Amino acid sequence: MRVLLVEDEPNLAETVRRGLSGQGFAVDVAHNGVDGLWMATENAFDVIVLDIMLPQLNGYAVLRKLREQKVWTPVLMLTAKDGEYDQTDAFELGADDYLTKPFSFIVLVARMRALIRRGAPERPVVLRAGDLTLDPNRRRAHRGEEEIVLTPREFGLLEFLMHHRGDVVTKAEILSGVWDPAFDGDPNIVEVYIRYLRQKIDVPYDRHAIQTLRGMGYRLDEEGG
Repeated sequence: MRVLLVEDEPNLAETVRRGLSGQGFAVDVAHNGVDGLWMATENAFDVIVLDIMLPQLNGYAVLRKLREQKVWTPVLMLTAKDGEYDQTDAFELGADDYLTKPFSFIVLVARMRALIRRGAPERPVVLRAGDLTLDPNRRRAHRGEEEIVLTPREFGLLEFLMHHRGDVVTKAEILSGVWDPAFDGDPNIVEVYIRYLRQKIDVPYDRHAIQTLRGMGYRLDEEGG
C-alpha cells in the first residue's frame, strides 16, 4: 500500500514515515504543498495524508487542486485547530477524513486503512443517504424534492454525519469536528443538536436516519432511515 505524506515538520514527518514503514506501507514524503501536489498528480497512491499548514501551498489549496483535476485518492487531513481553519472546510473541498494534532499513531493507521478499504470511486459533489441529500457547495439539504432549512450548526452536524454515514461517531468526535477540538462547554450540546436535526430530517418524514447507540455515539443510516 502506497502512501503520500505531505508534512512540513521534519521530525514529525520522519516519525510517521518510520512508523508507517514498520506497518508495511510504502511511504513517499513531501515537505511543502507544491511538491505534494506534484507527487499526488504524477503518481498513484492508495491514500494521502495531508497537513493543512504547509509552506508554498497550504493543504486546502492542494486538496482543491487535486479534486479539480479529478484526483480522487482518499485524503486524510492533519489539522492544528487555531481558529482560522475548520474541519468542515476540508470536507467541503473533498477531504475524506481528518485528525487533529497531536494525534495517536494507532488511530492514524486505523483511519488510513479504513480509507484504503473504501477505495477512491469518482465521487459526486452531493452527499447522499437514501433520499436525504446534502450539497456542501450550495449549502442545501433535501428529503427527496423537499428542501430542509437548517441553521449553520445543524448543517455542519448533518454534513459531518453524512461524511461518516454508516459509521458510529462518538460525542467527542462530533464536538471536535463540528464545534472545536478545544471545546470546553457542556458536551450535552451534541444531544441538543441531534434532537434539533431529527426534528427536521426525520420526524416530518417518519424516518429514523439518526440512530443513537447507547454508550457509543451516533450513526447516520446509509439509506437515510
